[in-house]
Parts: sequence; structure tokens; C-alpha cells
Amino acid sequence: MNDWQRYSDLHQPHTVVGDLRVLPQVYSPQLENHRDVLVWLPPSYGSGERRYPVIYMHDGQNLFDAQTSYSGEWQVDETLTTLAPEGLEAIVVGLPNAGQARSLEYNPYHFAEMPDLMGRGADYMRFLVETIKPLIDADFRTLPEASQTAIAGSSMGGLISLYGFLMYPQVFGLCGAFSTAYWFGDRKLTHDVLNRATGHGKVYLDVGTREGDIFDGRWSTWKVRSDDPHESYVEGVLELRDALLKQGYRSGENLLYVEEADAPHHESAWTRRLPVALRFLLG
Repeated sequence: MNDWQRYSDLHQPHTVVGDLRVLPQVYSPQLENHRDVLVWLPPSYGSGERRYPVIYMHDGQNLFDAQTSYSGEWQVDETLTTLAPEGLEAIVVGLPNAGQARSLEYNPYHFAEMPDLMGRGADYMRFLVETIKPLIDADFRTLPEASQTAIAGSSMGGLISLYGFLMYPQVFGLCGAFSTAYWFGDRKLTHDVLNRATGHGKVYLDVGTREGDIFDGRWSTWKVRSDDPHESYVEGVLELRDALLKQGYRSGENLLYVEEADAPHHESAWTRRLPVALRFLLG
């Protein structure tokens, strides 16, 4: 087993609730860089030999600790601690983003403003599937099958989550796509849904109705409506929902779409919607 360290031994002060472990500076041969890997263990993990579902999440800096977050904490640890008495427990693997390389790693498509630049989302997913998942399955008591393995994130993290779910159905049977950045590659994610989705597993998809500020005036670049960017954001996520429905997903059964009125593009909104997503995916 690798030398996992307790997060509390390395970070003070912190806001983490529960048992969070760290494996520092894990190397990615696919991306040729390093990052810490965070693993949060459910409340009952220390008692017995039970195995658990696993949720792989992006932007790991923002998941557990307000001290390391650059825009707010998801409170994944507090939320799952609260849900544990309902029988909803899971191991959560948090992969911190690579800073300035985040937009490259979370995008598998070409960039509209730089058509010669290809995102590295495919390499990032290979890192997750070929390097990180085998490491986690070897070191922790996981339920490794696809039906017990989730991938989740927000914005570009939602983009790469839904992309990874489509490309690796044998690995991921659960997907949480929060406020998905649908517009990259001229909306190629919708194209991939229509060409790759099979109705397998479960998909949670959501959006707030005040998220258009994220476009920051780049109407023509992202091909969104300048007269109402908030509505344009909702329309793009609805396009993904409708594509999933067309490919065999059933609303309320293996597809849950949530639209939150007046919710902005921010961690505070994703924190509010997280319990609904986890109950649907893990229930």
C-alpha cells in the first residue's frame, strides 16, 4: 500500500470533517505532471470490512477544505457525513486541478478561439482510468465495478465528467455533471452524447438560471446569445438533457435534471444541489 498521509497532519488550519488522506505528488505519465491525490473515507470505513462505491471528483482543492479553495468549498465531507445515517456512504477521490493547465486538462475538444489548440481531456481521462483508479482500488476497500463508480464535477469539471462517462462506460456507471460547460468544441459534447450514449448507468445533470456571467462577453466565441446569456446557458444544458433522453435515458429513473432558479455559477450553488445528486446516484 502507498504511503497515504492524514490530511490533518499536513494542513493546519483546515475545515475538513472526517478522515481525509493525501498521497502527495502522484506522477501522471499521460500528462507528464504531478499532483496530490485526496481520498475521503466514509464514517464507517474504520469499522469492519465493508466495501464502498467510489466517486471521482475534479477541482479537488474545492471539495473538502475552505482553506485551500480558490472560489468556495463544496462541503463534500460535511454532506456525505450527513447522508451516512441514510445508508449513503462512498469513498470520494479528489483530484486537484493543475492550475493554469486546468482548461487544457478538462477540455477534450478544440478551443474555439484557438482552433489549432487541442484540449488534453482525453489524456486526463487516461490518467484517471489507467493510473488513479487502479491505485485507489489497490489501496482501499472499493466496489470497483462500473455500477459503483461515479465521476463528477462542475463547469469544465462537468464537461470532462460527462465526456469520461461516455468514453469509458466500462469504468463509470454514474455521472454527476453540474453546470456543464457544454460549449467547448462547438458543442461537441452534445454530438458525443448522440453518438455514444447508450442509456447505461445514471446521469445527474443540473444548471442554475443565473449562470450566464461565466461567458464574460465572449458571445461570438462561444456562440451564445448576447441578449440573455443566462437563458443561453440553460438552453445549452437542456440540449444535453434532450440528447440523453433521445439516447434512451429515462427522466426520473436513470436521468435526473435539476434547474435551480436564480442560482449562479458558483460552489455555493453546487453545494446546495449536492445532496440531491448523491441521493439519486447512490440511492
